[in-house]
Amino acid sequence: MGTLLESIQSPADLKRLNFSQMDALAGEIRAFLIQTLSKTGGHLGPNLGVVELTLALHAVFDTPQDKLLFDVSHQAYIHKILTGRRERFETIRQPGGLNGFMLRTESEHDCYGAGHAGTALSAALGMAVARDLAGGNEHVVAVAGDAAFTNGISFEALNNIAEQTKRLIVVLNDNEWSIDRNVGAIARYFHRIVTNEHYRNFHESAAKLVERFGGKTAVTVVRRAEEAAKSMLWPSILFEEFGLQYFGPIDGHNLPLLVETFNFLKAENRPVLLHVLTEKGRGYQPALNGQKKFHGLGPYDPETGKTTAGQLTYSEVFANTLVDLASKDERVVAVTAAMPNGTGLDLFRPHHPKRYFDVGIAEEHAVIFAAGMATRGFRPVCAIYSTFLQRAFDPIVHDVCLQKLPVVFCMDRAGLSGDDGPTHHGLFDISYLRGVPEIVLMAPKDEDELADMMKTALELPGPSAIRYPRGAVAGVARKAEPQVLPVGKAEVLADGSDVAILGLGPMVTMARELAARLERDGFSAAVINPRFIKPLDREMLEQYARRVAAFVTFEDHVKMGGFGSAVIEALDELGVAVPVARIGWPDHFIEHGKVDALRAQYGLTVDDAYAQVLPMLAHRQRRTLVAS
Repeated sequence: MGTLLESIQSPADLKRLNFSQMDALAGEIRAFLIQTLSKTGGHLGPNLGVVELTLALHAVFDTPQDKLLFDVSHQAYIHKILTGRRERFETIRQPGGLNGFMLRTESEHDCYGAGHAGTALSAALGMAVARDLAGGNEHVVAVAGDAAFTNGISFEALNNIAEQTKRLIVVLNDNEWSIDRNVGAIARYFHRIVTNEHYRNFHESAAKLVERFGGKTAVTVVRRAEEAAKSMLWPSILFEEFGLQYFGPIDGHNLPLLVETFNFLKAENRPVLLHVLTEKGRGYQPALNGQKKFHGLGPYDPETGKTTAGQLTYSEVFANTLVDLASKDERVVAVTAAMPNGTGLDLFRPHHPKRYFDVGIAEEHAVIFAAGMATRGFRPVCAIYSTFLQRAFDPIVHDVCLQKLPVVFCMDRAGLSGDDGPTHHGLFDISYLRGVPEIVLMAPKDEDELADMMKTALELPGPSAIRYPRGAVAGVARKAEPQVLPVGKAEVLADGSDVAILGLGPMVTMARELAARLERDGFSAAVINPRFIKPLDREMLEQYARRVAAFVTFEDHVKMGGFGSAVIEALDELGVAVPVARIGWPDHFIEHGKVDALRAQYGLTVDDAYAQVLPMLAHRQRRTLVAS
């Protein structure tokens, strides 16, 4: 006889279960997640926390007709399992497998794709208004974690909901964590609600009523929730002022209470917000003990939760270097947008706690906040993933670069971000930054040069940005002290007269491999570490343009508007016509997968570069043969 989980092929199968069976199913799902993700990695902690909540949502609502949105959607694994994807779940975040986030092309049950925070409420409102205009009757439910309410977009949506629709359900999934523990006034506000004496009294009586009477007293229970919320007016008034009727907080792991509450709320003809309390990592002690680690991680031992100790990462080098630089300069401050662990700033915080600032999931605010500090003589370092810095483009232009303020942007995860897929690849930062006046844009070839670039950036009178990849460093020896680099000057690693190969950042490894292959074929190849994307070393470009038959550029970035494009533009302005073979990502959103496999698929290899540049060198080869 199969398990309950094996019997669930669609939400319709779930609806046939009683509460006792659903509770058993919740346990099976947790065991399935722990075992499966131990092999693939993924967002374990967030999903362990929303098992009952997701079961209740699918027991009450009918997707795909009803629309269910998850903010960020890294906590949608149970949703995927319940909507016909269980048998493929072991492929999650693997090449050709399920995406780690909701994806509209993956299933009709995924009504909205996501990967960044703060989008659910706005998208849900758009769907609700479209339903109203079309005369539909489907329900729209947006599940947003408490961390999403530190994001300005969520409040922009709250400001519009009651004005635009009469039917929308917002579920506030409150677990006190995003990746790190949530910070700021909003986090304190939610804490005051859940520690309020009225809530504690109500929670105990509601649990007893549900246990005693089951579904028969659902309306009574929920109305008591409403009365309890109103009796503690000061904490609930925020959402009431936005025009949403507030319910809760309720236990996000109490299936009967959740189901009966959703059955009540779906009949409401007004926008409502249900505040549910969940425990991130529930049911797995290693995840409860290591909230940050188990938010998202690679393969692990399912029995112990232990992972293989990794190599030193660029994030760690960044953080350790910043600690040292801040120790020598009291003006240096660090700013992150809810990513202290991912950026490495959790290593900075213990050393300089008063100069560490986590502003929550609020990248625009982070940048403007840093600009304000820079006007008063401080040297802010904003550590934000390349993909998340996209959200702050206008403040970068208007508040930092236009005012020539010395803010340093350290862009972690620049380039391909592998398993996380298109929402997290950092493939656009060169194109969105190099057209902005005043900014200096750099890319280190290794960890030693990253330290040099950080030292250089903190000496500059204006804004700068450094892009560096996810993962392990190159493993080079570090200098005792970082050095200030001459701005706009490339590093010639090897001279040559037939072809000049420019490898941006860690892609210099490929440049060296291509040069070695061409040298074996009798060509003289120069290998250049550009260091600076803006300003480009035009003197170097002009020098080689007069000697070589071709340039090759390697970059972990889209070709359109990227580093290779900058080289072509500079050569054109210099008035020299030398062909350029550009090796970079095409004009597509790149799926998730292993980095080497994706590079092979899309032509970011030494073989592809060789095939492109060889015809450009054909006349040089003929000349060599004639001379011999």
